[in-house]
Amino acid sequence: MNRILRAGAAGLALAAMGSLGACGGGDPGSADASGQKADTIQMAIASAVIGPKEEVATFSVAKEEGFLAEENLTVKTINTDGSVAAVQAVASGSADITPADTSAVLAAREKGVPVVAVGGLVQNWPWRIATAPGSAITSAGDLKGKKIGVISLASGSAPFARSFVEDAGLDPEKDVDLVPVGVGSQALSALEGGKVDALALYTQAYTTIELTGKKFAYLENGARFDGIRSLSYVVREDTLAKKKDAITRFLRASYKGLLFSAVNPEAAMRDGYAVFPAILSGQKADDRIKNDTEILRTWVASATPREGEPASFGSWGAISDQEWGKTADYLKAAGQITKAPDLKAVWNDSLLEDANDFDAAAVIGKAGATTD
Repeated sequence: MNRILRAGAAGLALAAMGSLGACGGGDPGSADASGQKADTIQMAIASAVIGPKEEVATFSVAKEEGFLAEENLTVKTINTDGSVAAVQAVASGSADITPADTSAVLAAREKGVPVVAVGGLVQNWPWRIATAPGSAITSAGDLKGKKIGVISLASGSAPFARSFVEDAGLDPEKDVDLVPVGVGSQALSALEGGKVDALALYTQAYTTIELTGKKFAYLENGARFDGIRSLSYVVREDTLAKKKDAITRFLRASYKGLLFSAVNPEAAMRDGYAVFPAILSGQKADDRIKNDTEILRTWVASATPREGEPASFGSWGAISDQEWGKTADYLKAAGQITKAPDLKAVWNDSLLEDANDFDAAAVIGKAGATTD
């Protein structure tokens, strides 16, 4: 699932080492066809991969489709307990890179942790407010005096719900009640049973429920949410200096994987099963592939341009100063950071030109030619 802006700044001081566990990756020291030893990158994953999400669309595809091999890279992975722990693993040297929430990255930087974002990943705001079809609630203003179901009060859905009603001139502390309802069937039951009047979830969570035949009515997000960034690739400053070339090649392989996933999410999902078999939960791939592909397609939509065909997608990983500003403003309002970040310290886009230097048509052709 998407872990968008769920990390709280308070956990940054906690050691992440106790939460680390091996979950996959290649064999260190492997060589390419020329006999040259492959560079090894250690990637921290913010939560175990038990469903279609970012590691499937990027890492699994890059590994199974040969993009990592093309870059002469071996990637090993470790699990951590959320974005804060993933950033801490990078900061401690336990991992070289992680796709983490900007909330965790900016909060860490504010505390003096020497981490830096080197490439964006999720670029479209995925959180939505939903009601039951036919509900009298059709706008943010209608939520006055209502209960909104959030994943938990510590999740990113809580600050999103507060910001959403603030846009309508409501007081989020007085005019609405936030009720923890989790995700999936638990959240659906809370809405259908009247425990809450609306839900604040991310698009993948809604897609998972809708695939069971249920429907939602969605409220329109305000303009303040356009351009807010979430998952981005993060490294430690000295790791960037020491492994600049390898990190660049890792980004290039990841963005190739993302492009492949945009063209052929079903093939990407099957790559995910191969690398992270726990996703199947003991079931057959053919029994899950249809629904899992739709869930992955929803995630990919959050990480690719809203308009245009894959052949026109470019500038993978770019984040504008305006987007950083909107993201920081949102996080300040949510209480996750206290001041505007120093962009020169927190953002280094020097790798992106080379990370984008690949034959997109070849990747698209490979995805189109893939058969399952």
